Amino acid sequence: MRATLMYGAGDVRIETVPDPVLREPTDALVRVVRACVCGSDLHPYHTMPATTEGTPMGHEFVGVVEETGPEVTTVSRGDLVIAPFAWSDGTCEFCREGLQTSCLHGGFWGADGIGGGQAEAVRVPLADGTLVKAPVGEDSELLPGLLTLSDVYGTGYHAAKSAGVGPGDSVVVIGDGAVGLLAVLSARQLGAEQIILMGRHKDRTGLGVEFGATDVIAERGDEGIAKVRELTGGHGAAKVLEAVGHMPAYTQAVGVVRPGGVISRVGVPQYDDAPVGFTTLFGPNITLTGGPAPARAYIERLMPGVLDGTVQPGRVFDRTIGLEQVSDGYRAMDRRESLKVLIRP
Repeated sequence: MRATLMYGAGDVRIETVPDPVLREPTDALVRVVRACVCGSDLHPYHTMPATTEGTPMGHEFVGVVEETGPEVTTVSRGDLVIAPFAWSDGTCEFCREGLQTSCLHGGFWGADGIGGGQAEAVRVPLADGTLVKAPVGEDSELLPGLLTLSDVYGTGYHAAKSAGVGPGDSVVVIGDGAVGLLAVLSARQLGAEQIILMGRHKDRTGLGVEFGATDVIAERGDEGIAKVRELTGGHGAAKVLEAVGHMPAYTQAVGVVRPGGVISRVGVPQYDDAPVGFTTLFGPNITLTGGPAPARAYIERLMPGVLDGTVQPGRVFDRTIGLEQVSDGYRAMDRRESLKVLIRP
């Protein structure tokens, strides 16, 4: 089959690899019908050291079950399924707490002998705990929206939920990528009254307004912080959702949060020395939360709105390509020519 491998920074290739096969009685084989490129895929695209082996890429996909091991009971051949970006058993203490990204027996796509989702097919370990059946066919127009449940919609929702966003809240969302825009959508769903989106790409922030942003601030640094404080009575916002992962975004989050507020980070941090001392978080009693979203915990909660059209998170996809054009998709997202690229293997 064909699959995407990354051999180093900027080096993405489509190659023929062995077809996946069942190895454990809890496995399922899934034929991928939709996948995508994630903003977090751009981190290794920028920094991965050159290798002769290549790393399987892609952690968001929906597909059709082709075969199951004898112990799989929740999905069957022919089912359209959503695969969250981490696989998990669904039974360990962390899974029972809704923290599947810390599953004692789970893992992540593209590692430890498991393939990536930017491919024609994937072996899914622990299928009963991982896969979620969707009541649609493989040609459904809802597939883009369902695909966002693999990661970006669940991650945006996790940002808002972890921050405790609720009715009447003032919220700042930092970042106008797919996760940031879906954090806006999630904050609106949870009842936020004021949602300030900090982003400078007008085509993206325009979608953010349609998703529920009440204000858009394009400025960064001190100027952007001053504008947020002006909009929030001088004190800052109670809830700040950071969806970028770079130090300037974190610094901005610290600058716009009010005393007693919450910063929720879901952008994968590309730094190890974020300030958390007296003058930044401790003194003003600011809570720092967030982390890798347990997308599996949110799929059943968020899927009904996608199915009935109440929400349309699939609008974050603005380009569709075939598997052979994946390297072009990475390039388009890296150059900010595309918000999020959908892949049809």
